Amino acid sequence: MIFRQATQEDILHMQEVRNLVKENVLSDPSVITNDSYIPYLEQRGMGWVCSIKNQIVGFAILDNQEKNVWALFVLPNFEGRGIAQELQRIMLKEYFAHTQESIWLGTEPNTRAENFYRESGWKEVGKHGLNELKFEMSHTTWNSKFNRRLL
Repeated sequence: MIFRQATQEDILHMQEVRNLVKENVLSDPSVITNDSYIPYLEQRGMGWVCSIKNQIVGFAILDNQEKNVWALFVLPNFEGRGIAQELQRIMLKEYFAHTQESIWLGTEPNTRAENFYRESGWKEVGKHGLNELKFEMSHTTWNSKFNRRLL
């Protein structure tokens, strides 16, 4: 497994991953275009990919402006291998290197993703949008629990 910072050249592969997931599926995939990724990778934040044998199998994108996780997805056939955990670790380490403000994300309830975030130390803080749960990770929680466990 190779983890590295994402570039514009990775967008098509990230789109493929995003459109093949089984949970948190976009109701209208055309809403997130290839161009949608560019500001997040170049101005608003940054992203990372995981590749195995030159195939991108997972990615994460951080939105520093909104202080949230814009994306964290792994191809279904590659789930359970620690890819999401490592992408999350890299992303949160980068985020908290620059701020102590909490970061948030939204995910569908009753999914593997919901369980993943709870087990990682994220705290449910309410609802996001129409059908998502909103989770937050504080600097204190990350530093005392999450950061130490994953270093």
